[in-house]
Amino acid sequence: MVTLSFRKLVAVVATSAAIGTFGAVGIIRFAGVPIASTPAASSLAGTSGVEPVVLADPSVASDELNNIEIYRAVSPGVVNITTKAMIDSFFGAYPQQGSGSGAIIDIEGQRVVLTNFHVVQDVLAAGGSQSSIEVSLADKTTYPARVIGVDPDHDLAVLRLEAPVDRLRTVPLGSSTGLKVGQKVLAIGNPFGLDSTLTTGVISALERPLRSPSGEQIAGVIQTDAAINPGNSGGPLLNSRGEMIGINTAIAGASGGNVGIGFAVPVDIAKRIVPDLLTNGRVARAFLGIAYRPVDRRVIRALGLDASAVGLLVTGVEPGSPAARAGVRGLQQSSGSYVVGDIVVSIDGRPVREQDDLSFVLNQKRPGDRITVEIVRAGRPARLQVTLAEAPSRRRA
Repeated sequence: MVTLSFRKLVAVVATSAAIGTFGAVGIIRFAGVPIASTPAASSLAGTSGVEPVVLADPSVASDELNNIEIYRAVSPGVVNITTKAMIDSFFGAYPQQGSGSGAIIDIEGQRVVLTNFHVVQDVLAAGGSQSSIEVSLADKTTYPARVIGVDPDHDLAVLRLEAPVDRLRTVPLGSSTGLKVGQKVLAIGNPFGLDSTLTTGVISALERPLRSPSGEQIAGVIQTDAAINPGNSGGPLLNSRGEMIGINTAIAGASGGNVGIGFAVPVDIAKRIVPDLLTNGRVARAFLGIAYRPVDRRVIRALGLDASAVGLLVTGVEPGSPAARAGVRGLQQSSGSYVVGDIVVSIDGRPVREQDDLSFVLNQKRPGDRITVEIVRAGRPARLQVTLAEAPSRRRA
């Protein structure tokens, strides 16, 4: 049993809330584009009038022909999103207008617009009758839209478009599983408000981490050199079969412009969470019920732990939570001293070392799922079975 004094306790607990780094602060920029004032300072058939395109086999078609066919087939399903919001500031209220992209998709028989949360974030924050969202189709017709669900943690949002269903061409959904670096990709969107723009490139890297607007890490992000610029946010990243494999989200560049490094949220994430957004307007998060901090050199010194110790030190367990019911132990007071809590080493065999590791695991789970939590308690390994619950609003673990 390891005990520690009050002074050591303060050193350990002081940073036991959610801990994470933002990565390339000031370099990664979301690809939405504010365009107005600040104060003084799965089917290719559809819309009538648009001839469906049958894609040639990309393995035999020329690259040029493949580009042309994908653009003709998919661009009618890519929309321009314009937001208007009244922003309150120190200088008073002022109007702000923004622009982004989106893709019409068919989920469970419903045709909706999939885009980024940050494209509509200002409208949601401002609210009120002076805020609005308008969506322009490829044929230049414009319709009002409303947000029906958002997931800030993955930077995704779903809009309901007040337009006749027979005018809505859809973008077919592919899969982001099994992608390869070097694979051809295409992006369609509205960079700088220039609608229906096609750019091409390749997958530059896979499994990139990216911070969402909520500060959570989006795991498994696709990196591409296909030109993505402000206004491309929410548009589809496509494979050579014209299927959406990602949602264009962010760019890297100190100036905020394209430098050949763009990022897209994998479409498999969207396919998993959009049904929840349609039904509940939000995603039901899995919840463990612990407060913790990573085991680092400072913790090892303060607690006298073995130098090889790794994991998340449990500093508190919420009463009645899944962790409490499973017997997870946090810091406890005993005879004027404090007994060190459990150290979580892995969940379902996946090592957890940082907050992002735990967030990644929980984001793959749903309330009611049963997981195996491997811990170290008083220097001895143990395994606990935990049945996850639904997270209270904005809880992370």
